[in-house]
Amino acid sequence: MTAGGLTSATGQELAVQVLSGGLRLVTAPLPQRASVAIAFMLGVGSRYEDITQSGISHFVEHMVFKGGGRFPTARAISEAIEGVGGVLNAATDREATVFWTRVPSEHLGLALRVLADMLLQPVLDPEEVAKERQVVLEELRMYMDNPQEYVQIIFDDVMWPDHPLGREVVGREETVRGFTADDCRTHLQRHLIPETMVVTVAGDVDPDRARDAVSAELSAWAAETHPAPARPEPSTPPTGEPLRVARKSAEQANIVVGARAPSYFDPSRHVLDILNVVLGEGMSSRLFLELRERRGLVYDVHSFVTRFADSGALCMGLACEPAQAPAALEAAIVELRRLAEHPIDADELTKAREYAKGRLLLQLEGTSALNEFAGQQELLTGTILTPAALVERLDSVTADAVQSLAGLVLRDGLRAAAVGPFRSDTRLSKALAV
Repeated sequence: MTAGGLTSATGQELAVQVLSGGLRLVTAPLPQRASVAIAFMLGVGSRYEDITQSGISHFVEHMVFKGGGRFPTARAISEAIEGVGGVLNAATDREATVFWTRVPSEHLGLALRVLADMLLQPVLDPEEVAKERQVVLEELRMYMDNPQEYVQIIFDDVMWPDHPLGREVVGREETVRGFTADDCRTHLQRHLIPETMVVTVAGDVDPDRARDAVSAELSAWAAETHPAPARPEPSTPPTGEPLRVARKSAEQANIVVGARAPSYFDPSRHVLDILNVVLGEGMSSRLFLELRERRGLVYDVHSFVTRFADSGALCMGLACEPAQAPAALEAAIVELRRLAEHPIDADELTKAREYAKGRLLLQLEGTSALNEFAGQQELLTGTILTPAALVERLDSVTADAVQSLAGLVLRDGLRAAAVGPFRSDTRLSKALAV
């Protein structure tokens, strides 16, 4: 199977190949590059965890870097990749866990060996598990100590209460303290499945070479018997109080306010992209011009979108003087309501489209970005929309569609979280209800 148009500048096409066991390989040839970026993308994240195992996906991400197979120690792994000038890292989110590396193209085989051994033959030494617990706890505490991170943690819980989507990806102290080597092994056995795994290779490589190299490392494992893919708990409507305030001694207040929005399967997700650009992307957005440039209420203000398979959120983030927080929150909400009450004019719509299209194309200039762009689409949706297709969809967004979606977002109700030295919630509650 081939999806064309991704690398039109080179005349090459992005290829999607289904290998043994349903393992998918996405190749984006870029012959003019001197490197290749490789990623192993797993269809599992914190959304798949029950509350007693909260944070296990992230913890396993840490643990596989401690050694595996032909690279039995953390040092052996790092020296293998860094010894050829490469980089190696990983990330865990709510619906995916990604392990990636970037190396000179002649070392494709080495990169695949390292990633395969980490995941398929992890050492999972109990002594290393005990040490890594403390490392992860320090990471969690770092997020809790950072108001900008902490307010997002609180907001997620307010937006998806009593649900895995609302829990911190790193987990909770009580769960992290209890993780064992057996927990890590069980997690991998349950979720490391060819059917829900995508390997991406972008750079100086052709699809045939990529297929042969990936098959050499993974075909035997992929042909084994594996458990059926796990199904995550469906999202549920938000309940409880729409505002949560964490009182914390600080010189600045941090607020996140937002509402439920289309998922990444929803046809209106491209309308949401344009709505987000108009509202709070960049220094020419409505939020920035009104709250910072005209009124001087905030230091930082922006909007952003969160998407999952069956849910999503449109959010606005504010950082300001605590005394200005109610006024800033009210002003941000007013800007969103204006978008629901009045259609944007042709010039603003054109500017937003060009911003969204240009940002997309600029982001895809690197091999690692191509991996993320193509691989995550294939992993999460099973379909890769090329940049040309996305540009066409962005160009089709109308002012009426933006206005209608803004109204739908507001209809479901705004929810917010705030962190700062607040004596009372009253003024923030009134601002949220404006």
